[in-house]
Amino acid sequence: MTQGGTALDVRQLRYFLAIVEEGSFSRASLRLRVAQPALSLHVRRMEEALGTQLLLRGPHGVSATEPGQVLARRAAAMLSELEQTEEEIRTLGREPTGVVRLGLPGTIGAMVSVPLISLCKERHPGVKIIVAEAMSGFVRQWLMEGTVDLGILYNDPQGQGLAHRPLLQEELVLLCPAETRVTGGSPLDVLSSLPLILPSGAHGLRKMLDKIFRDRGLPVDPAFEVDSYSSIKQLVEDGFGCSVLPRHAVAREAGVGRLVLIRFDDADLWRAAHLVHATRLPMTRACGAVHDLVGEVVGGLIESGSWAGARSIAPPPESEPSAARRDLARPATG
Repeated sequence: MTQGGTALDVRQLRYFLAIVEEGSFSRASLRLRVAQPALSLHVRRMEEALGTQLLLRGPHGVSATEPGQVLARRAAAMLSELEQTEEEIRTLGREPTGVVRLGLPGTIGAMVSVPLISLCKERHPGVKIIVAEAMSGFVRQWLMEGTVDLGILYNDPQGQGLAHRPLLQEELVLLCPAETRVTGGSPLDVLSSLPLILPSGAHGLRKMLDKIFRDRGLPVDPAFEVDSYSSIKQLVEDGFGCSVLPRHAVAREAGVGRLVLIRFDDADLWRAAHLVHATRLPMTRACGAVHDLVGEVVGGLIESGSWAGARSIAPPPESEPSAARRDLARPATG
């Protein structure tokens, strides 16, 4: 990274990232064990080299300017990649080791996280999995920024620099308060006549439902918009309206009579989930190991019946055991 013949080196990037993360020169100084004047000098030289201000200094600490935010994101990805490369070279020929960051939608995280971590500890004790949960759109952003190494996204995760492996399809169901008695009409007709509780327009599930409703000429005017599955379930249980969620996310409440589930007789009310990797970042041995374990865990949950309303999506046939990871080197297609 250069300008005018002056290079930004790895040490400067580490220093700068620590300052941004700590929000303070003094705290970064303690963390790095480097004197504050030396840190200030490094930042000043970086700003001179790049020809722009990177930090805003205030009475309560420092914050990154817009160029500083860009540099911090890129520095984090570059330093992480360098760390992974060093670790992979050191461990060649041995058991994979290192940290793998996994981004999961909340409902899938509730199913996958614990058995995945347990199996990884058993098979690859030198690999540490860090799980972050958010809406699918945020997971996609994390993948593009390099914040996570692997992520699970819904529907077709198309985009330059993304590669994917199909994992499963999950059934969506209509959930209603326990006292609801529905007779006659299709579930979609019933749903359009009841107060709706749905995620906001930024949520992938909401976008999918909006399209399905629109294609059938049904109005979509939610009474409440909530980006939390647990809150949606509670609101439905308390009688505020009805909603549409993955069957496995509400199976427990339905099983004890807290909610009524109505299944749709419609192939469109299934959505696919894919395991996704950003191809611009290398697939480390630790990441490849976790990638394979995710597929194994998901397959086991479906086969055992533990994942209600889920069915497998068979990956393309391959002749070699390592083919699943090779697939990640190819960009996603429609």
